[in-house]
Amino acid sequence: MAQCGEIRIGLSGWTYTPWRGNFYPEGLPQKRELAFAAVHFNALEINGTFYGMQTPKSFEQWRDAVPEGFVFALKGPRYLTHMLKLTNPEPPLANFFASGPLALGERLGPVLWQFPERFAFNPERLEAFFRLLPRDTAQAAELARRHDGRLRAPPHFGDGVVRPIRHAMEIRHQSFCDPVFIELLRRYEIALVCADTVSWPLLMDVTADFVYCRLHGSEELYKSGYSPAQLDSWAERVRRWSTGQATDGNFVTGPTADGVKRDVYLFFDNTDKLMAPGDALGLMARLGVQWAPPNADEAKAVRIAARSRRTLPQI
Repeated sequence: MAQCGEIRIGLSGWTYTPWRGNFYPEGLPQKRELAFAAVHFNALEINGTFYGMQTPKSFEQWRDAVPEGFVFALKGPRYLTHMLKLTNPEPPLANFFASGPLALGERLGPVLWQFPERFAFNPERLEAFFRLLPRDTAQAAELARRHDGRLRAPPHFGDGVVRPIRHAMEIRHQSFCDPVFIELLRRYEIALVCADTVSWPLLMDVTADFVYCRLHGSEELYKSGYSPAQLDSWAERVRRWSTGQATDGNFVTGPTADGVKRDVYLFFDNTDKLMAPGDALGLMARLGVQWAPPNADEAKAVRIAARSRRTLPQI
């Protein structure tokens, strides 16, 4: 595929009991599940950061378990988005970045800000939050130094290398179907998450230099799988996103056909019926996304063990 952005496809999380003996081979130690998943997918979402504050040690362990070239998308804390609803956001935002994300180093990908269904569009509150978001690791470290005493471990300010930080926002309230919201995202170069679900607005306006998509199950939330025809459609949509031809879908302000290549991050979140791994592998095959991680000795051993026990889900 010529003149296209980087395409990363993976799963939302990786620690799911029903996957053991299914996607994960029988007998695989839980501590090696991340390494196994990172052999097959070039990105994963970290869900634990959404539910509670982590420590630098956890981020370091995640970083060391995956091969070179792998990227984590990181979910921002629900304490900030769901409980505080962005009121007085600076202290919890500083705590979040001080708690260890910068320890991921070059494996730190986009930060996902997921908002609850009851959170309606509030342009003033959102813009105040957007202004605080760090755009690179230097800004994140500076913000992290303003943390308060709620950290669970000493802070981590990164390795000193300045890398960009991208942000994406997932909305679940109909009030966001507003051109003012789309323009606000574009002004601050924050990606609007394309969330496929039966419950929330499915919007595909391009608002940043990358596209972020989450497939939650279009027929039954978190459960239903994607048919071959549906995977074909999503594959074509990803191709268009990556080549700057976002002309197919639901838009607030209209399609984008600027020919600018964009990176695409797509994660399957239809986990309850074990559909996500097989669907992700199927989409990768359709797009020709080949993931052959270098320097992945442990992951290679896990893959060999998997082949000796079980065939991977069909695509």
